[in-house]
Amino acid sequence: MLILILFVLVFAILAALIWSGFELFRNTEAPLSERLEQLQAHAIARVTQTSRRRGGGILNNVLYLISLVPGGEDWLRDTERELAQAGVRQRQALATYALFQILFFLAAIGGMMYIQRDNNLAPKFAGFISAVLLGWLIPQQVLHRMVRRYRQKLQDALPDTIDLLGIVLGTGLALDQAMLRVSEEMEFIYPELAAEFSTVVMQVKAGQERAKAFQQLVRRTGIEDIKSLSAMIVQSERFGTSLSQALKVYADSLRTRRRLRAEAAIGKAGIKMLFPIVLFILPALFVVTLVPGLLSVLHDLRQGLGPPR
Repeated sequence: MLILILFVLVFAILAALIWSGFELFRNTEAPLSERLEQLQAHAIARVTQTSRRRGGGILNNVLYLISLVPGGEDWLRDTERELAQAGVRQRQALATYALFQILFFLAAIGGMMYIQRDNNLAPKFAGFISAVLLGWLIPQQVLHRMVRRYRQKLQDALPDTIDLLGIVLGTGLALDQAMLRVSEEMEFIYPELAAEFSTVVMQVKAGQERAKAFQQLVRRTGIEDIKSLSAMIVQSERFGTSLSQALKVYADSLRTRRRLRAEAAIGKAGIKMLFPIVLFILPALFVVTLVPGLLSVLHDLRQGLGPPR
């Protein structure tokens, strides 16, 4: 049983290392997404350009100590940007995540060293390297996954929300009142996009320019469709064109894009299923279909060569 558990752990570690390396070195060509991330990084850099100070509780002291490490301030800034894009914007979210990643990193190293305590130097070294990589990469991959899930939720909510926004604008309400009304109606169906719309309305009510508020919305989310929506709203307000009709056409185009993305995902499903079929299903199928025949042939051969022992 111990050997089986060790085999399963080694297999899981190797699979995680291969997956992490693939995610780390994968080259995705997305110029618009990269540009949006750069804009978000610059925006957060302006806010957090002041040096962190000691005090204010344990979490703030943790951030101060991390910022003293070479490259620590850049890591904190990038992590804060990703947390904002994942919809986590509480005041102490950055410190909580940083503390969790450090504790997880140390726990992974300590657990691996405890498991490898009776082994030789080579397995200990390999286990230590695996624990370092997994302890550092797993929390970051979880955060990346949260960002992708949040963006996907926003993208799925856009067509219905834009349709409702166009209907509300057609009743004669102003843009801010219409967005506030839509956010109230969509609060329980699409809470993520409703919160983003409510944030934009609150920023405009606080005295910020509407174009700047929508620019910050684009930087917070990093979604191309929201950037197009923001540009369309700002241009429609600037030139005085009908926004409700434009929103109706834009909602139809969003549904067309969503259908095309679904068709592309279906087309890739066959290729993605090839590797699990070859690695897991085909060997089991060969065993089930060929082994009984081979056993029968061997039994007949043994009966023909002489009496059974």
